[in-house]
Amino acid sequence: MIHEVFMPALSSTMTEGKIVSWVKSPGDKVEKGETVVIVESDKADMDVESFHEGFLAAIATPVGEAATVGATIALVAETEAEIEAAQEQLGSADTDGSDSASASTKEAAASTPGAVSEVAARDSATPAPAADLNGSDSDTDGAGSAPAKRERLIVSPRARKLAKEHKIDLSGLEGSGPHGRIVAEDIEAAAGKSKSAPATATAPKPASAPAPRRESASATAGPGEVVALNTLQNAVVRNMVASLEVPTYHVGYTITTDKLDQLYKQIKPKGVTMSALLAKAVALALQKHPLLNAYYTEQGIQHASQINIAVAVAMADGGLITPVLQHADQADIYSLSRTWKDLVERSRAKQLQPEEYSSGTFTLSNLGMFGVDRFDAILPPGQGAILAIGASQPQVVATKDGLIGVQRQMQVNLTCDHRIIYGAHGAAFLQDLAKLIETDPQSLTL
Repeated sequence: MIHEVFMPALSSTMTEGKIVSWVKSPGDKVEKGETVVIVESDKADMDVESFHEGFLAAIATPVGEAATVGATIALVAETEAEIEAAQEQLGSADTDGSDSASASTKEAAASTPGAVSEVAARDSATPAPAADLNGSDSDTDGAGSAPAKRERLIVSPRARKLAKEHKIDLSGLEGSGPHGRIVAEDIEAAAGKSKSAPATATAPKPASAPAPRRESASATAGPGEVVALNTLQNAVVRNMVASLEVPTYHVGYTITTDKLDQLYKQIKPKGVTMSALLAKAVALALQKHPLLNAYYTEQGIQHASQINIAVAVAMADGGLITPVLQHADQADIYSLSRTWKDLVERSRAKQLQPEEYSSGTFTLSNLGMFGVDRFDAILPPGQGAILAIGASQPQVVATKDGLIGVQRQMQVNLTCDHRIIYGAHGAAFLQDLAKLIETDPQSLTL
């Protein structure tokens, strides 16, 4: 029997996926639940597991190419004897110009009884945080041993394959990827094949360093060249085009940040970030204005069950992603900051799970670190409002007692869906947000 491996939907917005690498090669044995391919979705790189046991017979979508969700990207044969038939089946589909092997699967099943059957189930997609993702705890490592440290190891599928090829003991390595994840570069360095200076298998590496990413094509493009959009950039395009259908308006507010800046200086040494402070302030303001945390549907106004603050982060290889601080109104500022640092690190390493970037109910876009004083943000699909935050800068102002003074101020601009959020709603929200930041920022630490 031959089974199809489909391109899975790794997120609700994903329409196609790009093959990052095939963990298995044609002819390799595949266990049920074992990772066979790494797919780049619109926001992250995800491992795709097999629902079936057998042999990877044929690959329909090679590394670097994209396939639409639901398309056949490979075939898995239950026995070695069926590998050749699967390869012929895939070749026949290519000759006929078919987008998948589904039609040829049915024909082969009719002409070769018992050899081929259709499979309706799709392969599941999971992140690759666990060392035993490709096998049980009793599996041996590349050196043929089962170290006691194995349960604590975090190994990428590509790194595990290289370790087996080079017979490298994973228990002697410390990974350079996020959270100490052992990546392919660590194995190559241990095997003496790294392009950089040779490294020993036991050389310590910082666990917090992000995994090396592929260099952006736009960074190396020459004058006059056309560079194709990557998967993430295409996702941004689709979202922005969809936003054009929403009637929006913008409302601005000037917020004095002297007390907030003073608080930030006090708690920054404890690991608190300004992004977490702003997210916390917005979340508390949303408690009083739940309409700003809702979004429009054809059935009516959909109110969110929790306050999840998404914060836009620029990606080094193009595009942007919005990691989500879930239950931001309930978490304390210190745990919120730790969570935010972890989300940013893993987002830039493309290791976020779908719910960590697609569950936002309100979005912040902060360009203040670039010195931008004000801008308008585009409303993301599935949300009712987004807040654009400019830089906090000293300004000469007239004080309440009629004197001239200097205060630090920032400009914020709110973009709202006018179908459900009216001008008075947005203005009231900004007024309460300003009051919180200007008069009671200490409440953010409670």
